[in-house]
Amino acid sequence: MLALRIIRKRALVSPSQRERVLAEKTNHNGCPLSVHSQVLYSTFRDAKCLYMLTEACLGGDLWTLLRDRGPFEESVTCFYTACVLEALACLHDRGVVHRDLKPENVLLDQRGYAKLSGFACAKKLDSLHRAWSFCGSPGHQAPEVILQKGHSLPADLWGLGVFVYELLNGSPPFTGADLLKTCAAVLKGIDAVEFPRSISRAAAELVKGLCRFFEGFDWEGLLMGSLTPPIVPNVHSLLDCSGACSSSESHTNLSPVDDSDWDKDF
Repeated sequence: MLALRIIRKRALVSPSQRERVLAEKTNHNGCPLSVHSQVLYSTFRDAKCLYMLTEACLGGDLWTLLRDRGPFEESVTCFYTACVLEALACLHDRGVVHRDLKPENVLLDQRGYAKLSGFACAKKLDSLHRAWSFCGSPGHQAPEVILQKGHSLPADLWGLGVFVYELLNGSPPFTGADLLKTCAAVLKGIDAVEFPRSISRAAAELVKGLCRFFEGFDWEGLLMGSLTPPIVPNVHSLLDCSGACSSSESHTNLSPVDDSDWDKDF
């Protein structure tokens, strides 16, 4: 079962918007070996629109599930986080940082397994193993992304922590009345915890937290697809798109012709 995403060119006004959609194509193909990354099969274009032919994830996204069901239990959060970790590991092996990890960008297939999507902010690291641009969603960005002093793969670990918090709490840990206040909240950080003097606080927090959270988790079952997902989407058939469709907007004949050829590499 496939899904066709239609992007109207007239909606991509600025050069940065156009660069991101082109980068999304490139980086969406950056994790082809992960079973927990949404597959991009092909892209094509015409004078009005860009098209992305992807794997259909009929179970919808985690943000919608959070909205409808409320905060997840730890076992449920553990399952989805494990799926995301597998996808991130594949990206990181290729030197790509995702930079926009949030429930909206994690989709469910018809079985209930999670698939990482939303690669518009993904970036291949440069020769210094860094990325420099300000990118991502407010409240989910790592402090080093906000400060624009260069960031790398650990920015996704921060995003993963925010992701886990949001699944458990129902809302993200950093919010504000506007973008500046949200960024300020992120830069204040998270309350410190006790840790052995022999290692840094950040290392202790990471090691202890992840070890406890995934203790006893069946990673082999996850990779083999033999685990029973905690939430099985109510998909009646492979033609049932009711859980995946968020808009009834028609794209037919809405876009003017764009002959500028900025998307020649799409």
